[in-house]
This record gives sequence, structure tokens and C-alpha cells, in this order.
Amino acid sequence: MTAKPRSMHLGAFLFQVGHHVAAWRSPHSKTEQIFDFDFYKQFAQTAERAKFDMIFLADTLAIPRKHDAYLKHAVTIRPEPLTLLSMLTGVTERIGLAATVSTTYHEPYNLAREFATLDHLSGGRSAWNVVTSSRDEEARNFSREKHLDHGPRYARAREFVQVASKLWDSWQDDAVVIDTNTGLYADPSKVQRIDHKGEFFSVRGPLNVHRPPQGRPVIIQAGSSDTGISLAAETAEVVFTAWQTLEEAQSYYRKIKERMKHFDRAPESLKVMPGILPIIGATEKEAREKEQHLQELVVPEVGLAMLSASLNTDLSGYSLDGPLPDLPQLEDINGGKSRFKLVSDIAKRDGLTLRQLMYRVTGARGHRTITGMPEYIAAELESWFEGQACDGFNIMPPYLPGGLDDFAQTVIPILQEKGLFRTAYTGSTLRDHLGLERPAARQTVQL
Repeated sequence: MTAKPRSMHLGAFLFQVGHHVAAWRSPHSKTEQIFDFDFYKQFAQTAERAKFDMIFLADTLAIPRKHDAYLKHAVTIRPEPLTLLSMLTGVTERIGLAATVSTTYHEPYNLAREFATLDHLSGGRSAWNVVTSSRDEEARNFSREKHLDHGPRYARAREFVQVASKLWDSWQDDAVVIDTNTGLYADPSKVQRIDHKGEFFSVRGPLNVHRPPQGRPVIIQAGSSDTGISLAAETAEVVFTAWQTLEEAQSYYRKIKERMKHFDRAPESLKVMPGILPIIGATEKEAREKEQHLQELVVPEVGLAMLSASLNTDLSGYSLDGPLPDLPQLEDINGGKSRFKLVSDIAKRDGLTLRQLMYRVTGARGHRTITGMPEYIAAELESWFEGQACDGFNIMPPYLPGGLDDFAQTVIPILQEKGLFRTAYTGSTLRDHLGLERPAARQTVQL
């Protein structure tokens, strides 16, 4: 029997008016529409026409004020993801809807209820990007002075996912009867308590929303530290990563797929999707000019603030054209360990000045930038996909809406012609798009 060929998975990563920090100053962006529903409707429908697996919304719970440059020179406002995605269910039909929600500053019951509702409203298209947050500024918005330490933060996240999964399973698939003749709405024998008592949470259950169409929303995770890899290998079904080279991506791919064996999980039950920022031109020259234009719009003060945040080091007193100063040890970093290592490794490997490194961060924020004609970008994606470095990509348009339009209209058709990407949806749920099984409900405790 001939094995079915692998199909590339693609996410459309919606971030404000574009991933480049200066995108809001570009004439190609619609910055004034950042809270205009039609802006997001256009994004979602463009991604759905291009047959993306999902749209993805990042989130943070604070404005970074350690450096006022953020507030002065960057877009720091953003919509709350679950509210926005709930609205987008009404203007889309097939595309997955992924929201970032922190396990550090939420409770499992509320989160499980919100995602179950989104899954019902969308007909089975929801996904949860599990993050632990990374900044003290977020802690101070939730009655804490400091962010939880790295170890306890990930232990809480692991238990949080376990509790949410139990809550989604607290109703059996056929628990809702709706027999108007007998007056039986639901079968109590098929609705169970979870009676969870752990280190961080005590939750009785059951959930007051019946089991979602997908069984459970798709679980996404983005950490690349060793602790993050273990959490993803145990709980995630999609992993978003950031790598600069094919060799790094291949090494991570092998490592996380191997780690899954410790949790008795099949490698194909997790999809690895690195972030890619494509800058596309009809010619190589045009693409380079677009990239240069965006870099020229960066206010150095905000670029240096972004770099300082990534490296957990105040760089304001250093020359932009000098080398990277001595940095903290990785074990001393409490938030964003994987991003710290990624950015510091880029500087050391490529011998970059602070200015050069700053431009790497202000664009793709540590992810890989691919600049060139559509054929070149498609070939680079194919190389990583066929080279066992990933199962697909999270596409990060540098500016919106045009950056997504360019990718959808020029790169997607090439990937489809190569037989690497779908030309039509064959299922109705996000699990269908990703080739993931619908999990069976686990028995819990009888009411």
C-alpha cells in the first residue's frame, strides 16, 4: 500500500498591523483600523481562501513599560483573542481559530468553558496556544510583584492543561439527549465530576458546557527550552518554533519527536511549525527594497528596547555599531529562555553589531526572514519541509493586509502546484486540517 504523501500545514499569524515593528508606519498598512472588525474579517477570509489550516493570535497581558520607547514608537494595543475569534466564527466557515491564553494568569475552569464555547460556535475549529507568560509587567497586573519562576511556571502549565482536558471530557459525547417527549435533557450517568486536587488547582467540575465538537480544542505550545520541549512532547498537538538554520530546525524536530516516546505518543500526533517572515517582491531587487524600507522606518530607540527585552539586558548605554556586550547566563533568565538563547546565538554565530542584531529582532522577532521572489520563498519552505525540519510553517506577514495578500496570491499557488499544499479543505474541523485524531472522552467521577 502506497503511503499518503505528507502535506504542508500553514498558519496565518495575525499580529497587530504586521510583524515588523515599523509596519504601522508603512503606507501598506492600515494602522487606523486596528480595532476595526472589517480589518480582521479581511485577514481571516483571505487566509481561508488560501486554504490555511488556521489563523493564529498571539497575546500578552501588559504594555512593556521598562522602556518607554515601546509606547512612543510601537503599536502596543491589541484585541483580546477569544473575543475577536468568536466574532470571526460568523464570517468564516473552515479555517481554524487559534488563541493565545496564559496558564499563569487564568484559571482552568473559565478557560475550558471559553474554548469549549468557541469550538461549538465555530463547528470545531478552535485551538489554544498554551503560554506561561514571561514578564514581571504581567505579574503586576495580577496582584503579584514578580513573575513565577521558570520551574513552577511550567509545572503549573502542565497541571493546567490536565485540568482543562478533564473538564472537556466531563461530558460524554452522547450525554445531551434533548427528548422533549420524556422531558429528558441530559443523561446524568454521562456527566461526571473531575474532582481534581493537585499542587496548583482544586476543581470539582463538571464543566457547564457539553463536550466540544473536536472533543478537545487543538493544543498548541511555543516553548523551545528543555522544559518547554517536555511540556510540548507530553501535551501539545502543534508546536510553534523559531529557528534560523536548517540544521537547528532539524535537530529540534528530531529531539521533540524522540521526546514524545517518553509519553507514549506517536510522532505524527504533533505538528512542528516554525515561524517565517516572508518579504516578497516581483524581483529580488524589489524584495530587498521592501525590506530596506521597513528597516529605515525603525526608530532606533524602540529597536534597542526590543533587543534589550529579548536579551534581558539594558543595552541603552552601548554603541549601536559596537559588538554585543556580556550577557547573563541562561540559567539566570526567568522569562523567555528560548528567545534569549536564540537571539544571543544569532549574534555570536554571525558576528553582528547591536544595530545589525536589532534589525533581526525588529522584523521577524527572532524568527527566520526569507526575502526574495515567490519562487525562492516557496523553494526554501519546500527544503525545510522535505528535509524533516518541520511539518509546516506559521507565516508572519511583515505588514497587513498586503503582506498576507502577497503570500496568498504568489507563494501558495506555487506550493499547490508542487503538490505540497492543499487546493481545497477536505474536512470541517481544525483537527481534520491537521490530520489529528479526535480524542475519546476519558471517564472521570460519577455525579
